[in-house]
Amino acid sequence: MKQESINKISNSQYDDLISNSLKNSSAKEKSIAKGKIISIENEIVTIDVGLKSEGRVPLSEFSRPGQKSEIEVGDETEVFIENVDNANGETLLSREKAVKQKAWHNLQISFNDNKVVTGIPFNRVKGGMSVDLDGVVAFLPGSQIETRQIIKDTKELLNKPLELLILKMDKYRGNIVVSRKAITENELKEQRSELLKNIKEGSIIEGKVKNITDYGAFIDLGGIDGLVHVTDISWTKISNPSEVLELNSTIKVKVLKFDEELSRLSLGIKQLSENPWDNVKENIRTKEKILGKVISISDNNVNIILNEKYDGIISVNELSWLKKPPHPSKIVSLNEEIEVLILEIDDDKKRINCSLKQMKENPWIKLNEKFNINDTFETEIVNIVDFGIFVKVLDEIDGMVHISDLSWDEKECETIIKDFKKGEKVKVKILDINVEKERISLGIKHLKNDPVQAFIESNPVKSKVTGKIVDIDEKGLKIELDKENQIFGFIRKTNLSNDKNENKTERFALEENIDSIILSIDSKTRTLNLSIKELEIRDEKEALSKYGSSASGASLGDILGSVLKK
Repeated sequence: MKQESINKISNSQYDDLISNSLKNSSAKEKSIAKGKIISIENEIVTIDVGLKSEGRVPLSEFSRPGQKSEIEVGDETEVFIENVDNANGETLLSREKAVKQKAWHNLQISFNDNKVVTGIPFNRVKGGMSVDLDGVVAFLPGSQIETRQIIKDTKELLNKPLELLILKMDKYRGNIVVSRKAITENELKEQRSELLKNIKEGSIIEGKVKNITDYGAFIDLGGIDGLVHVTDISWTKISNPSEVLELNSTIKVKVLKFDEELSRLSLGIKQLSENPWDNVKENIRTKEKILGKVISISDNNVNIILNEKYDGIISVNELSWLKKPPHPSKIVSLNEEIEVLILEIDDDKKRINCSLKQMKENPWIKLNEKFNINDTFETEIVNIVDFGIFVKVLDEIDGMVHISDLSWDEKECETIIKDFKKGEKVKVKILDINVEKERISLGIKHLKNDPVQAFIESNPVKSKVTGKIVDIDEKGLKIELDKENQIFGFIRKTNLSNDKNENKTERFALEENIDSIILSIDSKTRTLNLSIKELEIRDEKEALSKYGSSASGASLGDILGSVLKK
């Protein structure tokens, strides 16, 4: 009986309780309230916010983009109350709305006051990155990421805090645009202003290598960029600034020229050290031997560095004693250290002319000691060209056999040269040595006697010869004089007879043997000019001399007739 009286309440008390409950519920809807986590099951978080029923929130609403949720039963958290005791008897809660509502309020204050906010990029999207600003997703355009350096891959920025400025806010559409560039630009303006106050020509400043091009390097001095031209990087010649400078490295530079109006700076690196050319003649002398390092190789020369201070150059003609030296890359290698002879110090061009070949004794002097004209020797073919073949004579001396000196028969020379191969052995004869012009002439055909010359020695000009007709044309007769040695002669039509009426080629037949006199030698065609006419005139003179005279009135026919009768 006592228990029942305790649990019973009057109707008026019940009405008051219901009224108070509804009053409290209405006051907390659509607002942020603190609640206690009472369970976490099946990706659902149950939260008690002190109302008639508990609310449930997806576990995913408690995690930040790119991160896992870190909550436990018993933790207190802020949630947004959507609805109290709805038709299903549930209280609808939202953790996400609570976070966003609070964040939007704070971000609006930062936007109005132009204050820096901290965000974490968590995803790369088209044109930029998605950034988490305390639960609100903002957009960071690619053009607003950075100004002081080019970021090749934005992946390196993911999940790392970034200081940002809010450029635009639209709560109705839920859009926020942020910028990192705006902060750095403000920083640059301040640094630039401070730098310009202290800068002047001759100042030495520290900066970072921002960009490297073929013509120079741009240096970030902290708010303003300057250019170091390639010619102002080193006292020695360099092909590209990247040979000396490294991107993003910190270096000291000297201000060479400052255009205050344009804020343009010309900088120098080599000017930080003494110009070595001021005392070059104290350190290097002509005819001196010195070590150098090969820094570049071209078709026409080799560039070297001497004493790590001076530019040296070796022309292709000073690389080897060879008349036609190979490509410089076949003689020296890049970065190789070589000893050279100093030929000349060129103050105007700021370079030193050197020689590699003169480090050795002139092989042309040895040549005269070892060989004489008309000597023969066996050697190796090193090159074949249209006009002849080059053979090795001594180290760094090549000699040439002209195509015309391959055979006594020039018509065969073009065929013979095709049979030669590079690297094969060949025997040659020295025709001429000219040490001053560094030239040696060689021959192959001279290893044998000239058959034409030998024939002439046996049958000099004006001597009578016998040959066979091997060709007849309108101009005359071709005569074979020596089949074995291929010696030929030619009788022109005008030389076929002393009698003009008999100067007819049709009087003769192929394979007919005929006598004639050698008139001359055609050295170009290596053919003997012959004449029947001269032979007849000579025979007539000899007959007159022997059997009569022109004064007696007797004709050659009369004399020959009387001789024949006898």
